[in-house]
Amino acid sequence: MDQAANELGGAGQPLGELGRFAEPALYILVSLSDGPKHGYAIMTDVEATTGSPMRPGTLYGALARLERRGLIEALEPEDRRRPYRLTALGATTLQVQLDHLRAFAQAGLKRLGRAPS
Repeated sequence: MDQAANELGGAGQPLGELGRFAEPALYILVSLSDGPKHGYAIMTDVEATTGSPMRPGTLYGALARLERRGLIEALEPEDRRRPYRLTALGATTLQVQLDHLRAFAQAGLKRLGRAPS
């Protein structure tokens, strides 16, 4: 793991660690990586990207955890919708997670004899 992953991020956890609810958190961080979105737009984006719907309870629970850890921040409401955006810490954490997943996928493909050339 690189040095950034060993530093402490929000809530005193090692940077790059998303905790027990890693999958929804990762989906949300990826969704917000191209700009702020409100809850319904995040759910729609996650479903379009993954093929699986994210339920509101899962979304809003994960948003609260990500906000507490400083990985995202809520913006001023627009009409009745509250958009969220990725923080610098959130972008760094996302990068660490995606780098880890890439290395994991490459190792798995290599074991299958299908490593990318």
